[in-house]
Amino acid sequence: MKKTIITMLIALVAIFASAETYNYLKFTKTNGSTATYSVEGLKLTYDNTNVTITNAEGTATIALAEVQDMYFSNEAGGDTPAGKRGDVNMSGTVDVDDITDLIGYVLGDNSTGLDLSAANCDQVGGIDIEDVTALINYVLNGTW
Repeated sequence: MKKTIITMLIALVAIFASAETYNYLKFTKTNGSTATYSVEGLKLTYDNTNVTITNAEGTATIALAEVQDMYFSNEAGGDTPAGKRGDVNMSGTVDVDDITDLIGYVLGDNSTGLDLSAANCDQVGGIDIEDVTALINYVLNGTW
């Protein structure tokens, strides 16, 4: 009996020890875009119409009606449609307003109404001043 219990405990430990750790939570939206959030400090809250994502980078809200799929991944980006990167305020265009919103976020403003997956403009690590620099260069030069 003891041997059976020990064997089962070892099997359980092996199963949990081999579980993969993911770095990002992704939402595929009904319009085909993908919003990506770091799992560092991740907390999800739901109400009848929205999901609010809070993590180490800030807070964002997505309407539940816009969510087609939600999954974990080790990839930070790459599946965001062309033209989406940099459109921080989700206006459909990448312009000075996006720069202003991104600067505000980096300086500590609330991220409500911002698409943080579009804010990682340099596509490296988290959202920081280097993303602001990449966004300014894009607005001035038209290329990433």
